[in-house]
Amino acid sequence: MLTLSNARVRRGPQVLIDEASVTIFRGEKVGVVGRNGCGKSTLLALIRGELSTDAGEYSAPPKLAIASVAQDLPDSPAALIEYILDGDLELRAVEAQLAEAQARHEGTREATLHAQYEALDGYSARSRAAQLAAGLGFAVTDLERPVREFSGGLRMRANLARTLMRRSELLLLDEPTNHLDLDALLWLEDWLRAYKGTLLLVSHDREFLDQVVGRILHFENGRLTAYTGSYSDFEVQHAAHAERTAALLAKQRREAAHIESFVARFRAQASKARQVQSRIKWLARLETIATVQPESDFDWEFMEPPKLPRPLVTLEKLSAGYGERRVLDTVSLGLHPGERLGILGRNGAGKSTLMKVLANELEPLAGTRTLAPDLRTGFLAQLELEQLDGGGSALSEFARRGGEEIAAWPQQKQRDHLGRFGFRGDRVFEPTRNFSGGERSRLALSILVARRPNLLLLDEPTNHLDLSMRHTLLMALQEFPGAVVIVSHDRSLLRGACDRFLLVAQGALAPFEGDLEDYASWLSTDRAGAAADVAPGLSRREQRRREAEARSARTPLRAEQENLERQIAQLARERADIEAQLADPQSFGGAAEQHRLAQRHRKLKVQLAGLEERWLTVTGELEERAS
Repeated sequence: MLTLSNARVRRGPQVLIDEASVTIFRGEKVGVVGRNGCGKSTLLALIRGELSTDAGEYSAPPKLAIASVAQDLPDSPAALIEYILDGDLELRAVEAQLAEAQARHEGTREATLHAQYEALDGYSARSRAAQLAAGLGFAVTDLERPVREFSGGLRMRANLARTLMRRSELLLLDEPTNHLDLDALLWLEDWLRAYKGTLLLVSHDREFLDQVVGRILHFENGRLTAYTGSYSDFEVQHAAHAERTAALLAKQRREAAHIESFVARFRAQASKARQVQSRIKWLARLETIATVQPESDFDWEFMEPPKLPRPLVTLEKLSAGYGERRVLDTVSLGLHPGERLGILGRNGAGKSTLMKVLANELEPLAGTRTLAPDLRTGFLAQLELEQLDGGGSALSEFARRGGEEIAAWPQQKQRDHLGRFGFRGDRVFEPTRNFSGGERSRLALSILVARRPNLLLLDEPTNHLDLSMRHTLLMALQEFPGAVVIVSHDRSLLRGACDRFLLVAQGALAPFEGDLEDYASWLSTDRAGAAADVAPGLSRREQRRREAEARSARTPLRAEQENLERQIAQLARERADIEAQLADPQSFGGAAEQHRLAQRHRKLKVQLAGLEERWLTVTGELEERAS
């Protein structure tokens, strides 16, 4: 389907793709991996036709239908549902022609276009668009909101949904998980596994790659090498001929020591059995992947905090939210040095709200929050990265945002520190507005580390980071003496850095006694409406009470949903009969009959649209009451 033959691509003097030869076959799902800046995005640009080869050849079938996610933030006034529907170019074209035919009262052309519309599954398009939005974490109430009102991360999700709506033979995805939470990522995995076309996926998320692709293209020094199998298979194959260096072995020993310590501490606890087994598997895996871990340009670790008070933060029967809406209700939590917590929960459940409460950025609505006098919090969130997209240089932003203590450092000390995060030489003087997402993430981390925190609150810390930096972050977290709280879609980070998980659900905060496979199963059950598992920490009596309430609330909605589906099916059959008659002028008697059928068809279209809108609303309410 796609063929590179001794292809070379330059950008200025730099050779990004050097004598690459590979064939990608129809229907393959291929992961593209390598360090940031190695040529992965250049390969996608070449396939999109935005670049051409400087030597060698690239070939693809003519008129290949390619879908690719726009990287610019949309500023569209269109409602989210319409923005997603715009991704289906063929359907939108038929809709425009159909509106024109109706305005001109061209009955025969209108009938032909209706047949095309049905062949494109036009009558289910809104439902499909709504399902994409729901899968990527949007609420039903978001569907009619203008896209420009959403945050940057949600607008990127809208771009992804619009791309998935497009009819494509080839799907190009460049770091699609950067703005997703874990439940949206798991949904996307399922969607991509079911996708019938060819997929090229650039990602630094090893577990996401394992779940989706069956072949790996590895970029290294401009060279492209193909490996058969998943990312884990690639690690084993690459390790078979990679040289074991002393530095990599030292990293492995440190990581193994941390995991062995966890296993030794919790092996005897039945409640930790699943997590212990998960760590033992992880430890065994280290033996095969030690040599494939990328040599890092980064050499940093967290500085020793001035003090380690106990406890660092205490929440007692605390409620928090926005205005009159409570997101967290009477939650209690104590954080002590050495704790490693991963926060799980569906989109909108309150994970980020909990992080803001712990960071002292959101006042409680009720209850108490006690902060240790010597608490030093390092809070890394998306907002921090967006604030770095300014006109200052890396050096000036580091000094300004680091606080008085860091601003007082000699400039050479500041530059040495930034160098450990990849900002060397004149790079420290370049304006941050020209930085990539990965560079802004590294700069934010450099500031956080310099502040010497004793509590780390990390909200999606691996967004935009390549595998090398992700591994360095994981190793640094394992040596950090303070407390760590992580919200992340990166399962490798959660497995390697967290000793236990807490689940945020229905305003409650409870221990999640299981591993990430159990959490994926819980999400699947939760989507299906199994209320008994909504909060594993609740008593059985409370679970049964909530289950009964949920069933009672859902029963009339389910009845209405079934009635709507029957009406939609009945009217759709009538519409199809009319379209068949309109397509064959000999089947009806003259212009008057044609006009009557066309009028009835238009009326059916309006009725169906109304029924489908109501069906979407009812279905959304059912989903919300099941969550």
